[in-house]
Amino acid sequence: MYFHAMKRRNILGRFLIWRIKKVKDVYFMIILSVVIGLAAGLSSYFLKSFVYYIKNVLTGFFDISTQNIWYVLYPGVGIAIAVVLIRYIIKDHTDHGIPRILYVISRLDGKMKRHKFFSSVVGSSFTAGFGGSIGLESPIISAGASIGSGIGQILRLNYKTTTLLIGCGAAGAMASIFTTPIAAVIFSPEVLMLDLTTSSIIPLLIASVTGAITTKLLLADEILIHFSITHPFEVSDVHFYMLLGVLCGMVSLYFSWMHNYIQAKFKKIEYFYNKLMIGGLALGILIFLFPPLYGEGYAAIQLIMTGQSDQLLINTALYDFRDIWWVFILFMVFLIFIKIIATTLTTEAGGIGGIFAPAAVMGGFTGFTLARMFNQFDFIRPLHEGNFTLVGMAGVLGGVLHAPLTAIFLIAEMTNGYELIVPLMLTTSISFVTIKIFNPHSIFTQKLAESGDLITHDKDKTVLTLLSVRSVIDTDLMTIPPDSTLGDLTKRIAKSKRNLFPVVDDDKTYLGLVDMDDVREDMFHPEMYDNPISMYIMQAKEIVSTTEAMEKLMEKFRTTGYYNLPVVDDGKYVGFVSRANIFNAYRRMLKEVSME
Repeated sequence: MYFHAMKRRNILGRFLIWRIKKVKDVYFMIILSVVIGLAAGLSSYFLKSFVYYIKNVLTGFFDISTQNIWYVLYPGVGIAIAVVLIRYIIKDHTDHGIPRILYVISRLDGKMKRHKFFSSVVGSSFTAGFGGSIGLESPIISAGASIGSGIGQILRLNYKTTTLLIGCGAAGAMASIFTTPIAAVIFSPEVLMLDLTTSSIIPLLIASVTGAITTKLLLADEILIHFSITHPFEVSDVHFYMLLGVLCGMVSLYFSWMHNYIQAKFKKIEYFYNKLMIGGLALGILIFLFPPLYGEGYAAIQLIMTGQSDQLLINTALYDFRDIWWVFILFMVFLIFIKIIATTLTTEAGGIGGIFAPAAVMGGFTGFTLARMFNQFDFIRPLHEGNFTLVGMAGVLGGVLHAPLTAIFLIAEMTNGYELIVPLMLTTSISFVTIKIFNPHSIFTQKLAESGDLITHDKDKTVLTLLSVRSVIDTDLMTIPPDSTLGDLTKRIAKSKRNLFPVVDDDKTYLGLVDMDDVREDMFHPEMYDNPISMYIMQAKEIVSTTEAMEKLMEKFRTTGYYNLPVVDDGKYVGFVSRANIFNAYRRMLKEVSME
């Protein structure tokens, strides 16, 4: 085995040398983007097909006019399969989805674990196929990003290039799941926060187009997510779209709040099997009562868009009352509020999935319900419910993700045209501004921002985020024991090039430091050499830990005015950090992350 591993490394080494000599970087990136886009497209094909097959097998025999007890059982089974896969086969508890990608980019040099591809695709297949109320977009984007990261690691590419390949994988995956290449390209800088330039946008475009073409060729039309616009935008409806924008902003705020609230409650549950039982059972009951919660939810939007909204009450106790308008409206309002509850129960119980589809579906329900209510009261001319459904999808999606451009172009491309571009822009912008007032971070970035692990479009903050304290520590300072004398210190001063001397005992406990400026006068008086060093020990106003965020460290330099600060972990001396070292590391990292 060792021989084979060495042989593979030698082959890879020869290939890398040949590539550097024969293939320019720009052409090599284009080749890699095609490979990544193709792999992402194939992944989407298998994921969507498998989910579609599982759902048909499990629900194809249901009687539409009656409730079915299987809805209570299916979701828990799917989540249990995903939990077994992650905990006992892959044996990894790390989070999936876009927050994990952002963390990998910010803190792990773009290095994702190889199994993320398998665990994301297979885990989400069983979760969604058995009824888990999640989206497939985040898992497939995670899988695509894993492909890009894996290729970058295998080819020993630097951080800048590996990050770009992660963006290519994510863009290719998103383009393939929706067949929306433009929205996928916009997604990388807007959601993943990649600092892109003209030269780096080409690989993203190629990966997106390749992914979209792959699934377009392989997937059947009934599996692809597309909607048709049957009515043009009416300028006289502008004020209703403005109202929808505010409403979508508030729904987005509720979405984020409820998601975080349920997550906090589940963190208090100690054992994973308790989470599985509670979440799986609660989810099953919700789906039993509200079957449109089953899976992604795009099938429900398709019913609305094709004029079959009354079929949303299939398999419910209200099926015979579907023609009573207030019963139907009340049912839709419940769907809006419960969708995110079902989604978070799915993921917290152990299922694998994302919040793209739930956010879009909640938005679609919101736009449709608003239009239906106005139409029911009949004091204005009829509003087109399909158009309001589509615009509502973009409104809530843009608000939840804090990505209005991604949401606008996603819906525009899913409808095969830009007929609704004006209301899409208007409603999504208002929704984004509304939620931004209350929450400056998206559902993906809030916890990362709170922990200081969020990479941003601000290049200065980005560089500081990527730097670590460990990378700038000085360890060449001479230490001195606490029982030393001034004479002992003078001997060290004669040999040292530094003017700081940490006072450290035998077990590395940090006790303070001595500054040569404080002993300069006494060291020229030999009669004072017996003075204990404790007379000169001073404590720094601030100390630093190796896990501290660089932004916080820089703030300590600013407030203290010091040029050096001690690094101490759990009371043990590690070294010193200096402004000069940080500046040099900052310049190197700035050059590294710059895409040009």
